[in-house]
Amino acid sequence: MTFPESELRVKLEERRQKMKLDRRSFLGAAGAASLSVYLGVALVPKLYLGTHLELDRRTFLGKVSAASLSVYLGLHSNQSSAAAASVSQGESTAMRIDTKSVANRNQNRSTVTCQNGIVCTSQPLATLAGIDQLKAGGNAIDAAVCANAVLSLVEPMNCGPGGDLFAILWIEKVQKLYGLNASGRAPYDWNLEAAQKLDLKSIPSNSPLAWNVPGCVSGWAALLERFGSRKFAQVLDPAIAYARDGFPVSEIIANDWPFDAAKYPSLAETFLPGGQAPRFGDIFRNSDLAASFEAIAKDGADAYYKGNIAQQIVKEAQVQGAKMALRDLADHTVKWVDPVSANYRGYDVWEIPPNGQGIAALQILNMLEQFDIAALAPNSAEHLHLFIEAKKLAYEDRANYYADPEFAEVPIAWLISKEYGKERAKLIDPKRANQNVVMGQPHKSDTIYLTAADRFGNMISLIQSNYGGWGSKIVPGHVGFCIQNRGESFSLDPAHRNKLEGHKRPFHTIIPAFVTKAGKPVFSYGVMGGDFQPQGHSQVLMNLVDFNMAPQQAGDQPRVEHGGSSTPRGGKIKSGGYVAFEDRIPDTVKLALAAMGHEIRPGIDAFGGYQGIWREENPRRYFGGSDPRKDGCAIGY
Repeated sequence: MTFPESELRVKLEERRQKMKLDRRSFLGAAGAASLSVYLGVALVPKLYLGTHLELDRRTFLGKVSAASLSVYLGLHSNQSSAAAASVSQGESTAMRIDTKSVANRNQNRSTVTCQNGIVCTSQPLATLAGIDQLKAGGNAIDAAVCANAVLSLVEPMNCGPGGDLFAILWIEKVQKLYGLNASGRAPYDWNLEAAQKLDLKSIPSNSPLAWNVPGCVSGWAALLERFGSRKFAQVLDPAIAYARDGFPVSEIIANDWPFDAAKYPSLAETFLPGGQAPRFGDIFRNSDLAASFEAIAKDGADAYYKGNIAQQIVKEAQVQGAKMALRDLADHTVKWVDPVSANYRGYDVWEIPPNGQGIAALQILNMLEQFDIAALAPNSAEHLHLFIEAKKLAYEDRANYYADPEFAEVPIAWLISKEYGKERAKLIDPKRANQNVVMGQPHKSDTIYLTAADRFGNMISLIQSNYGGWGSKIVPGHVGFCIQNRGESFSLDPAHRNKLEGHKRPFHTIIPAFVTKAGKPVFSYGVMGGDFQPQGHSQVLMNLVDFNMAPQQAGDQPRVEHGGSSTPRGGKIKSGGYVAFEDRIPDTVKLALAAMGHEIRPGIDAFGGYQGIWREENPRRYFGGSDPRKDGCAIGY
C-alpha cells in the first residue's frame, strides 16, 4: 500500500496548523534524542513507503535514531543564504526583490537553439558581450575570453584576474580537442618548513598565505594567441567600458555581494562604495579594474605578471608576511594538456587531468555504467542511492590520489579505467548505504562556468574561479580585483601527495567538461560549485544520456549533494557522510534513502551552476541551456 504524497502533505499542513509547531520548538523537544525529523514522520501516525514497508512513528524513530539521522522535510524554507545589502548606491531606491523565491526559480525555460553561434554564461551582460564578439567576426575563443572578462566585473566574488582558469576546446579545422591548465603554482619559498615555522595546522583561507600565482590572465593570453582571432584590446573593450560607465547589479549576484567591511578593509575599499554593498539594480563601477584591463589590453599578459599589477600583488604579500615574490609571477606558465576520457554508454566524456578533480566525474560514471540507470525513475531513491554510493567511492580516491602530477605519482590511467570502475562498483549495495568507505588500491604506475560555440564549428568549455567567495578577501593596492585563496587546498601532511611544496600546483576543484561521440563534438558543459562539481557533471550527464532530457531540462532538474567525504587536505569521512537536497525532491524519496541508511541533511539548498551546449549536424545546430539557479542565460543567433 502506498500513502499518496498529496494526501500526506494535506494531513501534514492540517496538523501543523493545529499544533502550531515551528522548527525551533520542535528541535528543542527532539534534541535529547539527537534527532531532527520535522515532517509527517513526527506528526502523522503512520507513513507508508513505496516499498510497502509500514512504519509507525515509534518504529520509524527507533530505526533512524540508530543512524543519528537528521531529516528536516516539512517546512521547506526558500530563503537565500545571503542577505541583500541594506543601503543602495547613490540616492536611488533599490529594485524590489522577494529573496524567499530566489532558491525556487522558474524551471520551465526553453532550450535555446540556433545555427550561427551561441554563448551561455551566468550573467546576461557577459553572454551578450560574447555574442557581440561572434557577430563582429570573432570566434568562440574570442567570445569566451570576452565573456569571462565581463564576468570578472559583474560577478567579482566568484571570478576574475586574481583566480585560475581551465578550458577544453574543440577546434573544428583540425578536428581535435585541446586542454588548457592555467592554474598557478605556490611561491618558490612557500613550503612545509615555512608553514611549520608559523605553527600552522592548515593554511588560513583569508590570508596571502593561501595565494598561488593567479593563472587567469595567462590563460586568456594562451587561448587568444593559439586559437583566437581577435586582439586583447578588442575582447577586453566591453569589460573596460562597463567598468568605467557602470552596470546594474543583477539579482543572484546582489545576494552574494555583502561581507564584513571592518574585517576585510581592502576588499571593502573596492567593492563597498560608500561603505555599503550594491543592491539589486544599483549601478556599480570599478575604475581600478578598468585600469588593470587597459594595461593588459596594451601590453598583454606581461602587464600582469611583470608590470605594475605584479608589483602591487607582491607589495601586499610582503606587508602581510606572505611569500609571493616577483620571480613567482614572472616565471608563471600555462600548460596545454591532453584531456582524458571515459566512455559512458557510447559517449566519450572528457576532463582535464589532475591537479584538478575532473577524473572524479569519470570514476563516478564508470561505476554507474554497471547499473541500468535508464530503467529507474529520475531522482528516485533507487537512482540517487546508486549515484551517492559511486560518488563516495570516487571521492575517497580523490582525497588520497589527486595532486600535481609533476610532484607526485597520480595513477590516472588506472583510476579512470573500466576495469577499476567495475571493481569499485562491486562495493555498491543497491539496497544499503556504505558506512565504511575506503580508497581503492590502484595498480602502481565560489566559480563561474561558461561555454561558447561559433559558426565555424569551434566550441569551448571554460571555467574560472577565485575559489572561495571573494577568494582570500584581499585586494592588493588598486588592481580592482581580489586574489584567490586556492592555496588553502594544500595538505600540510608531509606524507600526502598534495602536500605543500614550492612552485607546486594545489589540488583544484574547478573542471570544464566536454563530450564527443565517434570522435565528433556533441556537448560542451560544466557545473560550477567547488567540491560538488564532479557530482554535478555526473547528474547532468545522466539526465541527458539515461533520461533523454534536453540541455535546458538536464540543468533544471533538482540536484542532490553528498557531503562529508574525505578531502585532499586530510579530512576523513565519518559514518558515510550525509546527503543534502534541492527543492522538488519528494519527501518520500528522502525517507526511502533514510531507510537505506543515508544520513539526510535538513532543509533545502541549491547546488552548482550549469551551462551547456549540445551540437547536432546536417545541418549544424546548437542547443543551449543555462542554469536558473544563476542570473545568466543562453543566447544564440
